[in-house]
Amino acid sequence: MSTKRELQEKLNLIFEYMRSPRHEGNWGMDIHHWDWVPGVGVISLMEYGTATGADKVIDYLLFWVNQNKRKAEGVQVINALAPYALFPELYRLTGDTWFLGKAQEIAGWMLETAPRTREGALEHTVTEAVDFPEQVWADTVYMAVLFLARLAGLTGDRGLAEAALQQTLLHLRLLQDPATGLLFHGWNCRDGSHMSAARWARANAWVALAVPGIVAETGRVVAVPEELCSRYRTLASALQRVQGASGLWHTVLDRPDYYEETSASAGIACGFLKAVKGGLLDDSFLESAGKALEGILPLITGDGEVQGVSGGTPVMPSIEAYNAIERYPALYGQGLVMQLLTEALTLQRPLQKARQNPERKAGR
Repeated sequence: MSTKRELQEKLNLIFEYMRSPRHEGNWGMDIHHWDWVPGVGVISLMEYGTATGADKVIDYLLFWVNQNKRKAEGVQVINALAPYALFPELYRLTGDTWFLGKAQEIAGWMLETAPRTREGALEHTVTEAVDFPEQVWADTVYMAVLFLARLAGLTGDRGLAEAALQQTLLHLRLLQDPATGLLFHGWNCRDGSHMSAARWARANAWVALAVPGIVAETGRVVAVPEELCSRYRTLASALQRVQGASGLWHTVLDRPDYYEETSASAGIACGFLKAVKGGLLDDSFLESAGKALEGILPLITGDGEVQGVSGGTPVMPSIEAYNAIERYPALYGQGLVMQLLTEALTLQRPLQKARQNPERKAGR
């Protein structure tokens, strides 16, 4: 079982690896641009910095925003909104009204201008020169809706809170497989299909991780629909059933012959910890999170690199194509593991108890 000291040491290693200048020009690891990849990285750094009181991390994030904010000008796509999830907390920490004003501007674009599907879900748009018209991706819940919920929690704005909950519920309704409870990667509104119909692990991880935060933030302002909570519990139980013996999840969840993937495993396990803490799940899910943690720790190298992370993955043309995605270090992999270790650091005693009582019944 990992110790508090081991977790702290690995967190510091991951942080130093993420901000190393040697990654400049590397798509997966260059933190100094404005998109979803560094966005997940800096969201994770904020989780780490605030949970542990690490001033050096918060100082780095303020430096990062100041250095990179101009790169966001004119970039208004859903996938590139991820870094704005920092802004509500940075406003709380600094009192700088620029963070609040910018966040409200971006939220206004999301609610009034961002393209939507015929069902009203946010269309998944990206910075790359490719379009996915009328497509709904699970990724959007983390990349954009989490920001909206955090701003609602900060300002008490009922409209923002209701919009965040509506988008979350729409994504769950469109993506959740009624047969298994797992989520498909995407939904094509034009032809009414889930395209390749892959139950891709990282898609499930984005939602598993984002929803506890969305519920916590919006729940301060408005009532959270029971359907949303029920669908999340169904998802969590389904994920528990397909967890691998090593503690990790396979890159396509219902294909145990496919490779195990680190970033999705960390995101799912961290989502379980956050959901237990927030009362969405009972503490039987701590055992699954503990197993994942123990399976992931050996994948962190001595210099802080997280191994076994699959590359950027659009909705692929076939389920088989997911197993061919290359694995390499990426900020989202570093970040999701960082978030898991951060949560484990604050919940270490309950995790140990869960691991010592394997006979406990899973589910709710």
